Amino acid sequence: MKLGVMNPVLYSMSLEDAVKYLAGLGVQTIEIGVGGYPGKTHVNAGEYLKNPAKTEALKKLLADNHLEISALSCHGNPVHPDKAIAKGFHDDFTDAVLLAEQLGVDTVVGFSGCPGDGAAATLPNWVTCSWPDDYQKVLEYQWNEVLIPYWKETAAFANAHGVKKIAFEMHPGFCVYNPSTLLKLRAAVGDTIGANFDPSHLFWQGIRPSEAIKALKGAIYHFHAKDTKIDDFNCAVNGVLDTGSYGDLAARSWTFRTVGYGHDDDAWKEIISALKVTGYDGAISIEHEDPLMSPKEGLEKAVKFLKDMIIFEKAGEMWWV
Repeated sequence: MKLGVMNPVLYSMSLEDAVKYLAGLGVQTIEIGVGGYPGKTHVNAGEYLKNPAKTEALKKLLADNHLEISALSCHGNPVHPDKAIAKGFHDDFTDAVLLAEQLGVDTVVGFSGCPGDGAAATLPNWVTCSWPDDYQKVLEYQWNEVLIPYWKETAAFANAHGVKKIAFEMHPGFCVYNPSTLLKLRAAVGDTIGANFDPSHLFWQGIRPSEAIKALKGAIYHFHAKDTKIDDFNCAVNGVLDTGSYGDLAARSWTFRTVGYGHDDDAWKEIISALKVTGYDGAISIEHEDPLMSPKEGLEKAVKFLKDMIIFEKAGEMWWV
């Protein structure tokens, strides 16, 4: 395994300064946002595609600082019912694939997206229950008429350009939000589809990440190190489906935290061990979204914490057997 960072946390710095800073912290990989929700502050895929010299300069910058690219990130909703919005996310994603090809990167991270409830919809409709029966009709439309056809075509495009892994972050609000929905889309589209496993979005749904990891054996293509703190009182009163402001921390049922501030060492050791048991040996990429810490403090605390959690070396022989 290698210690990594997702770069948007450092958008206040130049790309060069950010890379040197990460190298100084002992970080080994970088996950680069190139469009969609992660933004394009450091690397705009469309601009890089028009200027190959920028791509070569990026390769040199990373090589000089001993950093590898773990993935390109381009989270978005390319199946949004508003065609203009969908096209913007789609174009960003295809640019990300083409840039990944130039960089020799085989993994692009994103969201599955969420359509509306029918062809005339203008906004996404995330279904959270199975009854009344109207919701089954919505799911039938979303999956069979929109989601599966879109990702079959997009996966074929990605494969044609050297991207073998589309790693979906399982995120509520999108059709793929837990292991069963991830595996459903993977079964329909093929093994190009896998997971960008982010425990933070699973913790608050009541999912135990270590067990979810085992259920996804062979389908985890990337990993985000981010934590969630459950507020036991607010959750006991209002449940986990919290639509309140992320800024109203005292009233929320849960809040994103830096690793170690939502769950303890034992929980994270269990997660890292489950990854090893199931064969994942890639990047552990820190995503900082802690509202109580500055980017640098949160990132540096996460780096320190994970250096003790990550299993960096391959296991030796079982000499005691």
